[in-house]
Amino acid sequence: MIELQQNNPLHGLKLETMITELVDFYDWKILFAALKLQCFNQNPSIESCVKFLKKTEWAREKVENFYLYRFKRMPKATAREFAMKPRERGFAHGVKPREPQVLTLELIEQMQAKAAADYAAKRSIDKPAGKFGGKPRGDGEQRHKRSSEEGYARRMKKRAPSQDPSNPWGN
Repeated sequence: MIELQQNNPLHGLKLETMITELVDFYDWKILFAALKLQCFNQNPSIESCVKFLKKTEWAREKVENFYLYRFKRMPKATAREFAMKPRERGFAHGVKPREPQVLTLELIEQMQAKAAADYAAKRSIDKPAGKFGGKPRGDGEQRHKRSSEEGYARRMKKRAPSQDPSNPWGN
């Protein structure tokens, strides 16, 4: 495991060092635009970001992914690797980090718009036509009423009180 970690840019890297490198290269505004984390927007400081990221695992993973794939520009993770936490991933021996990707607010906007369009296109392919993704099934209110009445009857059948006074719970 340690041998695999030797080729991971996050191995042995402190969170404070990572945030400092990112802020020095990108600035707070770029980091907020790219990651949408309020710790980069509202009264940002290295200390407050580190404190927030130590407490919030999903945000730390988001920043670590950004560090790996935008700042160090490592090869994209496979689906199996992406399921792992960024600090647990390894890279093939001989793969070296490249120059950081230069980002501007306009470029980030374009990338986010493209990602949103790709997501919408994928959803339109995966989802059938119609307002809620399918054919209408009739009166929804009647269907809801019927299902709730059936559910109530089922619950009451299960919870029928015991007729034995010495065993009120029916056990």
